[in-house]
Amino acid sequence: MKTFVDRLVAEIQAKQSILVVGLDPQVKYLPKHILQQGYIEAEDKNGFEPTARAIVSYFRQIIKVVAPFAIVAKPQRAFYEYDWWTEWAFQQIVTICKEEGFLVLEDAKRCDGGDTAEIYAYGHLGEVDVWDNDKDEVVKRPALNLDAMTVVPQIGTSCLAPFVNVVKQMGKGIFVVDKTSFKPNSEVEQLVTQSNHKVWEEIALLVKEWGKGCEGECGINNVGVVMGATFPEEAVRMRELLPDRFFLVPGYGAQGGGADGAVKGVRDDGLGVIVNSSRDIDYAYQREPFRCDSKDFAEAARKAAEFSRDDLNKALERAGKTPW
Repeated sequence: MKTFVDRLVAEIQAKQSILVVGLDPQVKYLPKHILQQGYIEAEDKNGFEPTARAIVSYFRQIIKVVAPFAIVAKPQRAFYEYDWWTEWAFQQIVTICKEEGFLVLEDAKRCDGGDTAEIYAYGHLGEVDVWDNDKDEVVKRPALNLDAMTVVPQIGTSCLAPFVNVVKQMGKGIFVVDKTSFKPNSEVEQLVTQSNHKVWEEIALLVKEWGKGCEGECGINNVGVVMGATFPEEAVRMRELLPDRFFLVPGYGAQGGGADGAVKGVRDDGLGVIVNSSRDIDYAYQREPFRCDSKDFAEAARKAAEFSRDDLNKALERAGKTPW
C-alpha cells in the first residue's frame, strides 16, 4: 500500500520542492472586492455565508497558482470552525486542493482519549459509521478523508493509539506537535524530566515508539513531528532521536525562521523535512517584496510561492542535501 509518506516523497521529487502552503483565511486580510463578491453570491446576506463564499473564492485562486511550487496544502482548522458555513468552506477548499493534486494536511491539533480520540482519528482520516437505509444497517463511509493531520501528545498513548491505528490501517500520516516555533518558546517543552531530557525530547522518544509498524514503502515512517524553524540547532537533536521521520517545519518566513534553519533537520538523502509558509504566501499582495494592487493578489501569491520554493532549495543545496 502506498502510504502518505510514499506519496509525499514522490511529490517532493516530482516538483523538486519541500514547500507546504498553509491556507489560513483571515477576513481582515481579504481584498474588499472578494468580500463584496461573497456578499453578492450569498443567499443569506446577514450570516456567515457571504464570508464563507469569499474565503472559497479567494483561496480557489491561491491554490491554483501555487500548485506548481508546493507539495502539500495545510489548512489550519481554527480558521474554519466558528460556523456551519465556514465548515462548508473548509470542505470546499479541501476538494479544490485535491483537484489541484495536493496532499492535504489538516492542521487540527486534536487531542483526547477513548472514544473521542477514535472519532477524531477516523472522522478526519478514515471512515465513520453511518446508517444505510437500503442495506438496513450501519456501514462505514469516508468522512473528511484527509491525507494527514497534526495531533498533540500530552494525554499520551491513550490519545495517540487511535490515530496510529488509522495510520496503519489506511496509510495516512500524522505529525505530533513537539518542538514548536513560537518565541518565547513553550516553558512546558523546555522542562527537564527525571531522565535529564527536556519534555520535547521525551515526546520524540514516545513518537519513536508510537510509530513502530507505520513505515512506508520508502522506509520513512508515517508518524512524524512538528519541529519549528526558529530553533534550528534543536532540529539536529530531533534528527538524532528520529532518523526515519518527516518533520513538519513551521516558523519559516513570517515567524522569523530562515531557510537554512528550516532545513537544518534534513536527512543526508535530502528527505525528512517539509516547510510551511502561510501568511507570506496567502497575503503576499500586502507584503514586501510582492506588494501590489489587491486585484493582483493571486499573482503575488504565485511569486511568493515560487520564491519560497527556490529559497528552500538553495538552502538544501548549501547543506549539500537535495532529494532529487
